Amino acid sequence: EECVYTLTHAGYIKRQPAADYRAQRRGGTGRRAMTTREEDYLETLFTASTHDYILFFTNFGKAYRKKGYLIPEAGPNAKGTNIINIVPLEPGERVTEMIHFREFTDDLYLVMVTRNGTIKRLQMSALKNIRTSGIRALRLEENDELISARKTDGNENIIIATHNGMAICFNEKDVRPMGREAAGVRGIKLKNG
Repeated sequence: EECVYTLTHAGYIKRQPAADYRAQRRGGTGRRAMTTREEDYLETLFTASTHDYILFFTNFGKAYRKKGYLIPEAGPNAKGTNIINIVPLEPGERVTEMIHFREFTDDLYLVMVTRNGTIKRLQMSALKNIRTSGIRALRLEENDELISARKTDGNENIIIATHNGMAICFNEKDVRPMGREAAGVRGIKLKNG
């Protein structure tokens, strides 16, 4: 079944059938898709099959994998289930990225970026055997955390932007694919603060 998966900043996740949504004409008022708590907002939303894999990347550099049908289904007025009930997170660990795909192949890559500007490119097939307790997808230095992970086809341009508006753009082939235990290479040099 084709479903819509949502994840909020506070870590609430849910699955809703795509058939619940319908096209509207001009002047449509829209439809509530999710109820959130105060100070919470929707962070990730995508459509995927219930048989697709969903990868969860955390700020500790770990990856967890679940099938789509293992995410609890909820109605449009529900806020969802806390991610801790689905993925065994450690204290202080939170999901920073949620990615879906059908199968682990060598022609798909993951590009991960840390808070200190380190970038790592990993073949998707390196994450084929993920235990229930998760695996380390990225080795982090002290006082660093994973902030973003994106699925690529191997030929995309990467843009890394800082909080102060500085950015760098390069082709992802400039970063060679590495193993799971590698820490990555410098993607952008950051000034103090």
